[in-house]
Amino acid sequence: MHVLHCVQLYWPVPSGAARYFIEIGERLVREGHKVTVLATDARDLEYLWDGRTQRVAEGESWHRGVRVLRFPVRRAPGPPIIYPVIRRLMVEVGRLGMPSGPLLRRLAAITPRLPDLERYLEQSRDLADVDLVHTTNITLDFAILPVVRWARRRGLRQLCTPFVHLGEPGSQQIVRYYSMPHQIALLRSCDAVATMTTLERDFLTARGVPGERVHVVGAGVTPADLVGGDGGRFRQSQGITGPIVLSLGTAAYDKGSVHVLEAMRRLWASGSDATWVQCGPLMGHFAQLYAGLPTEERARTRVLGYVSDALRHDALDAADVYAQPSRTDSFGITYLEAWCYGVPVVGALAGGVPAVIRHGIDGLLVPFGDVPALAGAIDRLLGDHELARAMGIAGAAHVRRSMTWEAVYGRVRGLYLPPAGD
Repeated sequence: MHVLHCVQLYWPVPSGAARYFIEIGERLVREGHKVTVLATDARDLEYLWDGRTQRVAEGESWHRGVRVLRFPVRRAPGPPIIYPVIRRLMVEVGRLGMPSGPLLRRLAAITPRLPDLERYLEQSRDLADVDLVHTTNITLDFAILPVVRWARRRGLRQLCTPFVHLGEPGSQQIVRYYSMPHQIALLRSCDAVATMTTLERDFLTARGVPGERVHVVGAGVTPADLVGGDGGRFRQSQGITGPIVLSLGTAAYDKGSVHVLEAMRRLWASGSDATWVQCGPLMGHFAQLYAGLPTEERARTRVLGYVSDALRHDALDAADVYAQPSRTDSFGITYLEAWCYGVPVVGALAGGVPAVIRHGIDGLLVPFGDVPALAGAIDRLLGDHELARAMGIAGAAHVRRSMTWEAVYGRVRGLYLPPAGD
């Protein structure tokens, strides 16, 4: 079987979607299947609309037996704000209640776009033996749409993992960008849709995606790959002696990074000696905020940007609390990584996270953006070592039971097989 994966950001980009497809692709290859990945040359999400950030130079490479083809992102002339303006326009068009699919698909292709990908799909003979197409990230539809059109013309089976970000309960602010009419129509036409949580599944079925085609597969980690962290080494290298509150991934408002920083400032003002460690790329707005901090407060942080896996594991082993109160996580693999090191977690009552973190059992949940509640949750875990330890142990056991990549692959693998009788 030749499987085509369409993933906007792929290795070496440290994204959850990339990890999901790396793990699936590697296992398919081990079974003897052929896997090709179509990706962009973006190294971080911001590059899709702002060419001043980082890109991956290699046009073609191999990773764990998977062939990876990267296509350059092209943007409309003008400032980066054009992209959010067009996306907001698309949301408003979709709310009109009139047939808008063709218009929305055209607007989605204005910026960014991948003309080289479209040419490759039409001209390459490398894809003549493709059996199935697996696309992802429904909000980055500029990359999905040309692949979907190509697959439909060839009558190929289509699977999508949309990673719908549900946002805060009762609010449409985030989810409207993942549920425009043309996006829901695309999911309705798929042979199978893989969701991260029951919350995401229920959202899609309520919007008309056939329930028998929607499957909850989740995400995972490989605990054996996370061993070896040395918290003492991390503390020594970073000059930290007190408690550590850790955050991993992109530092951005929607990820809750701004609120973690504000919560830490409250704790520092009340006498806490904790240090905040942030590992991952910084979105522009967060970088500006951080640059404006007083010198004495910046000294109580370690904002490290991209880090190696070894340093990441050291940070996890050193951490006392893991905090990522995001509203744009459909799952949140980093919570699992923290649990593997016995670290309690703090997340937001938003997105798919309430289906991952069991409040009061393996972590704490707070309303997104509620800085006093977040500061209280962090302070509670820093102050109650017995509670923190019990939550970390419970989380680690939960991971071992059902949230490993082997378990996820077992749930995904059946979706690659044609229905009985086909």
